[in-house]
Amino acid sequence: MAKTSMVNREIKRAKLAKRYAAKREALKQVLKSATASYEEKMEASAKLQKLPRDSSPIRQRNRCALSGRPRGVYRKFGLGRNMLRAATMRGDVPGLRKASW
Repeated sequence: MAKTSMVNREIKRAKLAKRYAAKREALKQVLKSATASYEEKMEASAKLQKLPRDSSPIRQRNRCALSGRPRGVYRKFGLGRNMLRAATMRGDVPGLRKASW
């Protein structure tokens, strides 16, 4: 089980990213714009840098929904490898079973 503080930190990052998503996207559109002047782009860049660091979605980390483990997480299931194996053995994951040949 991951530390509760780390899991809570990830939840906080997700909330911040959602809150600032529209503002961040608008500023990035100004930076990508071919019609914007150099001054407008510099101003947008400065505003983008002043946003909270954790509001960037790239800082989020995939974690297991059950244990909070940050590594070995399968995107399709949202579970870590250990929890996925346990769920598979219990038969909780439809269409997934242990390989045998």
